[in-house]
Amino acid sequence: MPAVGQRISEYIIEEPLGAGTFGEVWRARHHVWNQQTVAIKLPNNAEFIRDLQREGLAVQGLEHPNIVRAIGFDPYADPPYLIMEYVPGSSLRQPLGKGAFAVTDAIAVMQQILTGLSHAHGRSLVHRDLKPENVLLHADVKSKGYAHPGAVKITDFGFGKRSTMNAGSIEYSMSANHERAKDIVGTLAYMSPEQRAGEDVDARSDLYACGIMLFEMITGEKPTGTEMPSDLSANVPAEVDEAFRRSYTRLDRRFASAIEMATVLGRVRAGGLSRTSIIPPLPKKRGAAACPRCQRGIGGKDQFCIHCGVQLVTTVRRCAHCGAYPDMDDEFCTQCGRTIARMRLAN
Repeated sequence: MPAVGQRISEYIIEEPLGAGTFGEVWRARHHVWNQQTVAIKLPNNAEFIRDLQREGLAVQGLEHPNIVRAIGFDPYADPPYLIMEYVPGSSLRQPLGKGAFAVTDAIAVMQQILTGLSHAHGRSLVHRDLKPENVLLHADVKSKGYAHPGAVKITDFGFGKRSTMNAGSIEYSMSANHERAKDIVGTLAYMSPEQRAGEDVDARSDLYACGIMLFEMITGEKPTGTEMPSDLSANVPAEVDEAFRRSYTRLDRRFASAIEMATVLGRVRAGGLSRTSIIPPLPKKRGAAACPRCQRGIGGKDQFCIHCGVQLVTTVRRCAHCGAYPDMDDEFCTQCGRTIARMRLAN
């Protein structure tokens, strides 16, 4: 591994910024232009060289204020490297560890995440590993606020454009490599159900992770069951509940795009709408089942109505490990990732 003062391409590495099972990230400066600072990602074994190659190819050409920009890339150098824009500050995980955000701050952060995602999705790139560790907050947020342009940046597209990262391969990795399991478990907490099952994913899979992060920023906790952000935190506008509900749900019920989700959240920032304002629910499909209480459309496998929360089954299926409410045919808990026993729908 590198040492302080070593030259990588045109840059002299100065200080380690972080380390994981993949390798290390260093801060570095240009060997001539001392004011130009970058971050350099260096893998530590052949397996993660392949990850570096995938990430370098995925981020090629992504130019957006809310995405960490790639500056240089050579997977065949010794050592291989990916040179990225340096973002002074921290990941979203650090402030989350101190408690919930103000609602307006949480919305500002999420809108910038969604704007960056929209740019990536428009270029057929799905992140597939969105979580607070992969969202960077510029140090300027302390003085300029979270809504300042470029204050929030998405990084680490290492899983971008992969075909699948399913639960079976994750379980194998966890048993085969205990050190890497810590990172994988963190990823599982934000992974969409279809990705866990090894099914095809699209841009809507990233929106599922956005819903979890939105809930976590506002409440300080990850979502479980049918709770809305307003159930745990006072003065949460209806639009925030709506954004969460239509992201943290089954694939066919999610927002169609990142911009659509950002638009719903933008109504709060633009108009400061009251908690009692209601956005009309998605129309019920012809022939679809209806909730016995509110008469809105429900899925055949729902345990609770996603609109009013009424229980729809006689026996509720819960995860024995974390208490979440997986669908009746889920093999893995959508909250903690543990294997769960199958159970038939109650009559």
